[in-house]
Amino acid sequence: MGILDRLFGTRPKSVPETPQIRALIERLLVLSPSLRLADGFRERVTPALTCSIDYVSHLVSELPQAHEASASTWLDDPYIHAFFAAADEVAHILSRSPELHAWFESHSLARETFAVLGMAMTERRVFGVEQVGDTVHADVVRTTLSFDDHQVRVCGETEADLREQIVQRVVEQIALEGLAQISADESRRDALVQERALLKTRLQLLTRHGAGTHKMLGERALSNAAERIELEAAIEANEREIGALGLKTDALAHELDVICDVLSHPERHTNVAMKRYRLNAMNVVIEASATPDGAEIVFPLAQLPASPLVERAFSLVRFARSDLVPLPTILDKDSRFVI
Repeated sequence: MGILDRLFGTRPKSVPETPQIRALIERLLVLSPSLRLADGFRERVTPALTCSIDYVSHLVSELPQAHEASASTWLDDPYIHAFFAAADEVAHILSRSPELHAWFESHSLARETFAVLGMAMTERRVFGVEQVGDTVHADVVRTTLSFDDHQVRVCGETEADLREQIVQRVVEQIALEGLAQISADESRRDALVQERALLKTRLQLLTRHGAGTHKMLGERALSNAAERIELEAAIEANEREIGALGLKTDALAHELDVICDVLSHPERHTNVAMKRYRLNAMNVVIEASATPDGAEIVFPLAQLPASPLVERAFSLVRFARSDLVPLPTILDKDSRFVI
């Protein structure tokens, strides 16, 4: 809120609840039902959700259009060619997804689906041969890309439907980051309360230890005094940390503050970077100026919140029902390679 708002008491304009915002609010209340009891919950969370939706929608709008994932496009589509090692692997690998089979079963009239294809990307440095003019250079360091662990978990009837689902799921993940922060605060509070109880117990024991002959004869007086000062300082520091977390009675207000703050700053909690590579037919990274061969692909690389060190590439694909291989057949073929 700006200084004029403070001086004249003006309020920010209310943000209307769209169906998308209403759906996300209901989802948020499922994740944390107590938020419903917080004062001004809907009025405060709506603009925060709008901020996250706008930010994520912009990211999703920059995703390349969906590519037809099939054996017939493997040779001509540089994306499908890069993501799969051979044409006959496309349908086989995608058909491993139980979610894909379940989607087609629940949409009996659908001839195709749009889906998010997630993959693990590996970037390797290898030695190869490069020809420059009439000269062949050996032991040239090249970079290769490979994609594996293909996963299809989210499907939609249209590309627009799929993109809307992506926005909703990413905003939900941002909200989960806020709930995780709240949980961490509560865990920290509980630990501090336990620590305070232990410190006070030690202080009481130390005080009692100074009674009787110990106090009369002055035994360990100096060491006890030093320890007492340290304990009192530790208790004061503990009290400050608990105070910084707010009162237990203000837990609902604090929870709403955290959720709104996280949703109002989605850029802090999304780790998606657009990667751009120019690849030849062997998935070797090449420079555009070095040769006219190759094709450029652009795809997002996202960090998983649960595994900060793990990055996953993903792309939008279109997959036909006619290419779907029955799941029992897939499992039977895959089991032949299991020892």
